[in-house]
Amino acid sequence: MYRPKLSPSRAARSALMAAALVLPIHASVAAADPPPVTLTVFGAGTLAHPFKQIDDAFMRKYPNVTIQAQFGGSVKMVKQVTELHQRADVVAVADYNVIPKYLFSAPDGTKYTDWYVGFTTNAITFVYTGKSRFADRISPQNWYQLLAQHGVQIGRSNPDTDPSGYQTLQMLSLAQRYYKKPGLAAAILANAPNTNMRDTETGLIAALESGQIDYLAIYRSDARQHKFKFLALPPEIDLSDAKFSPFYAQTSVQTANGTLTANPIVYALTIPSNAPYREWAVKYVQFLLGPEGQKAMAASGFGPINPAIANDVDKLPAGLKSMVTAWPKR
Repeated sequence: MYRPKLSPSRAARSALMAAALVLPIHASVAAADPPPVTLTVFGAGTLAHPFKQIDDAFMRKYPNVTIQAQFGGSVKMVKQVTELHQRADVVAVADYNVIPKYLFSAPDGTKYTDWYVGFTTNAITFVYTGKSRFADRISPQNWYQLLAQHGVQIGRSNPDTDPSGYQTLQMLSLAQRYYKKPGLAAAILANAPNTNMRDTETGLIAALESGQIDYLAIYRSDARQHKFKFLALPPEIDLSDAKFSPFYAQTSVQTANGTLTANPIVYALTIPSNAPYREWAVKYVQFLLGPEGQKAMAASGFGPINPAIANDVDKLPAGLKSMVTAWPKR
C-alpha cells in the first residue's frame, strides 16, 4: 500500500497531533479524584467542640473524605466497638486507661488494639453561672463548704459510663484527703443525686444555663468553651498535673466497672484493628497531632502534650512513630 512520505515538519506536526489525542486521557487519569471515604470517629463528649474544627479542616484538605463523628461517655463509646460491634476508624477517650481496659481484650477475647497515644490533658472542676446559689461568694478556699449546703443542686455524669463521672468522685476523695476534712465527699454528693446525673456531663449544660442546677462537675475545657465561671482547684486534687501522680494514686473509687485508681487526666486515641479505612485514620491522627490539630485543642481549653506520648511506640502505625515519644514511666 502506498504511504506518503512526510516531510520532517509534517512528521513533527503529526506526532504532536497524536500526542494531543493521548495526553488528555492520561491527564484525566492522573487528575482523577480519589475515591470517596467516610471516616468514622468515636469520641468523648468533651471532644465534640475541638473535633468539629479539626474535622472541618481535615475535610477541606481532603475533599473526598466525609467524617461521621459520634460523641458520648468514653466507656459507652468503646463498648459500641466491643459489645455492639460497631466499626470505627478512630476512637478517642477522656481517660487513657479506658483503651487498654476495654480494647486490648474485649469480653469475647477480641483484641481491637494494642497501642494508644496520649494527645492532650484536662482538669476536673465545678462550673457555675451568675444564677447559681452562692455565686457571689464561692471561692477556691470555701467551695467545699458551700457546695455541701442544704438546697444546692449539683450535676454530674454517670461514673459507670463516663470518665468525668468517676474523676469527679476521685477529685472529691482527694479533696477530703487534701483539706483533711472527713465526710467532705459524702456531704457534697448528697447534693448531686442520681436525678442530677447524665451519661455525659455535657448533657447537663442546658440545665446549668437555665438555673435548674447550681453547679456542674465538668472539665475545665468546657468551662472555657462555654464561658462559664469555674473553680480554680488546686492541682493536687483536679487531676491535671502528672507530678502529683503519687498523691492521686492514693485514691480509688468503686464503679460498676470495678475499682478505679485516680490518675492524671490524659486523653488518648487509637485506631481499632478492624477500622474500615485504616490508612485514612492514620492521616487523621497525623492531622490531629500536627500544628493545626493542636491549635484547635488549645483554643478549646485543653492542655498540651508535646510531643504526644505512646504506650508502645513500636506498635504504632509507621506514619505516627515520628510524632510521638514513649509514655513517661510511672
